[in-house]
Amino acid sequence: MIHVNELTKRFGAFVAIDRIGFDVAPGEILGFLGPNGAGKTTTMRVLTGFVPATSGTATVAGFDVFEQPLEVKRRIGYLPEQPPVYPELTVTEYLRFVGRIKGLPGRALSSAIDRVLGACGLTDVRRRLIGNLSKGYRQRVGLAQALIHDPPVLILDEPTVGLDPKQIIEVRELIRSLGGAHTIILSTHILPEVTATCQRVVIINDGRIVAVDTHAGLAARLRRSEKIRVTLRRGTTEVEAAIRAIPHVVTLSLEQADEAAGRSWLVEAELGHDIREELARCAVSKDWGLIELRPVTLSLEDVFLKLTAEEAVA
Repeated sequence: MIHVNELTKRFGAFVAIDRIGFDVAPGEILGFLGPNGAGKTTTMRVLTGFVPATSGTATVAGFDVFEQPLEVKRRIGYLPEQPPVYPELTVTEYLRFVGRIKGLPGRALSSAIDRVLGACGLTDVRRRLIGNLSKGYRQRVGLAQALIHDPPVLILDEPTVGLDPKQIIEVRELIRSLGGAHTIILSTHILPEVTATCQRVVIINDGRIVAVDTHAGLAARLRRSEKIRVTLRRGTTEVEAAIRAIPHVVTLSLEQADEAAGRSWLVEAELGHDIREELARCAVSKDWGLIELRPVTLSLEDVFLKLTAEEAVA
């Protein structure tokens, strides 16, 4: 649905995005993740035709962003970081105005307004002036305008900025529900946003793509060992020696020593060697009171920090 190749944007001597490339499949929700100033918003603006690229190519639904910009814009719903709303209009007046710009006729426009008001939780404020709404509700109005013409592609730049925790959950659920029927790029610097919503992630730093994969795929690529957390009710003096004697164990460290919760060790084994069965057998046979045994994987935060740190060093 979306194809980006060698895309570059310069502002004078400053390179905002540098030969980036990625693809988004139909119906996919792709997280576009990076720190502030990494090039996320510039990329979104290029894809939506808001600013031209310096070089490279980009297509949306088979249409070239630079050669066929109107066809691309007809197929995109765009929520920029600052919602493009008019404070002097009511919510319904604004959505009617946007719908007319996007070519919706009368009866279809009324139906579309009712649809997005319900989807974005705006029905109760439809007659209120946008200028009198909270920042969270204005953000919802911005999302509604992106959805009103039911586009196949949605590009959302920081869609939950300014929302309270309840509203954030609601917007994330809405975005997830739109996946499949819509292809979505969600640009954000908020790690939980990607974990909760997206199927794949593109990580950008200093204008360059440093990784494109699923969260699990990124974690697997960066994993250097197998890590397991084991919690025991009765931690005797022989525990450490017995665990270290298990084949392929590399390191062992005590993480928690609490009489009520038990003692927890982080066990690190050689990559490719799953020692959970041996650990469980050892704990049960020695009557240590096994409470928990689970693998420890890299969080998206760990992956993000490691990749951006490596890019900075390079």
